[in-house]
Amino acid sequence: MEYRFTNENFDEEVLKSKLPVLVDFYADWCGPCKMMGPVVEKLADEYDKVAKVGKVNIDDEELLAAKYGVMSIPCFVIIKDGKVIDQALGAMPKEALEEKLKKAL
Repeated sequence: MEYRFTNENFDEEVLKSKLPVLVDFYADWCGPCKMMGPVVEKLADEYDKVAKVGKVNIDDEELLAAKYGVMSIPCFVIIKDGKVIDQALGAMPKEALEEKLKKAL
């Protein structure tokens, strides 16, 4: 299941999560973000129950984007136990993003 993270639910869903969380900072107008959409969705399905995978729309959640220093999108941040443990920028093959997620498990 792909999550939608917002300012309202970020602490509970991400920072307090017992599972590692892959956060996709994106925007609807971003071409590379659109390319990564199906990849993120597939990872969300494949890693359901062992990790949370979700998205933050930077246009709607500017405070979250600023808090995590998002200057370029797509920006992928992996958070475990409330701390950023990895991040990656730009479009990439599913395998590359999946490898980062696996390291967090």
